[in-house]
Amino acid sequence: MNNLWSDHVQGVMTLYLSRKLRFDDIFFTQYDKLFNLDHNKKLRILEIGCGPGALAEALHRWYPKAQITAIDRDSNFITFARNSIAGVSFVEGDATNLPFENDSFDVTVSNTVQEHIEPSAFWGEQRRVLKPGGVCLCLSARKGIQCEAPCLEMTQEEKEFWESIPQSEGELAKYGVCRFPMSEAEIALSMEKHLFTDVTTGYAIIDLTPDATKYSREMAEAMIEAKRQTCLEAIRSAHSDQADKAISAVDRKYDERLGLYRAGKKQWDTAVSVTMVIRGIK
Repeated sequence: MNNLWSDHVQGVMTLYLSRKLRFDDIFFTQYDKLFNLDHNKKLRILEIGCGPGALAEALHRWYPKAQITAIDRDSNFITFARNSIAGVSFVEGDATNLPFENDSFDVTVSNTVQEHIEPSAFWGEQRRVLKPGGVCLCLSARKGIQCEAPCLEMTQEEKEFWESIPQSEGELAKYGVCRFPMSEAEIALSMEKHLFTDVTTGYAIIDLTPDATKYSREMAEAMIEAKRQTCLEAIRSAHSDQADKAISAVDRKYDERLGLYRAGKKQWDTAVSVTMVIRGIK
């Protein structure tokens, strides 16, 4: 079993809930235009580095005629996805050594994976498993906007907790986090360098503002709860016996934020993510 990522970098619910929001159907039109896939074909789509499966789940909804396969090397992610998501085949495996035959997929797609994998392996394995004329879709998170509600500022209990946790330099680097970062231009150039043609780029702007009236109450509260889970999983992942006070403080402040939302007292806190979609043809 390999649980390094879910245990030390991003927890299951942190990834699943945040990605479920970013791949909500309300944003489908943006992605659909950038993906430019044929809805009438019975495509074989492979998601690489699927995490707990939120994007694969969305692809199953968006392209109901397609056969969706998703792969990740983290056992916790794959177990969660298999138990939670229907209609997708989840496989535990390595993106640099895909357990699939040559020329076997019509589409490969990855979301925030490129920056963690050596480029020749990242692009090369996708070219190998794609059919001639197949589509490679690389989704990459770019700089967005974060504006926090005053009630969600870090509490004294959280500060004291994080100050009590030893911080070693290069903690994330040892897990292979963001070892191969690229600019917007460099990603497109890298795709071309590795022999993909007709490369295009575009951007999906995902606005997560709970107080915006365009969102249902259910989705607005899901935005708040996703952030709560991110904070809680980060604290729990530190595996400290001093976590209880920090966890209680996090729950109190997110309960307050929910209360303000339900009372109609708008805070206009927001998280706007920018997802770059690089598309190329084998």
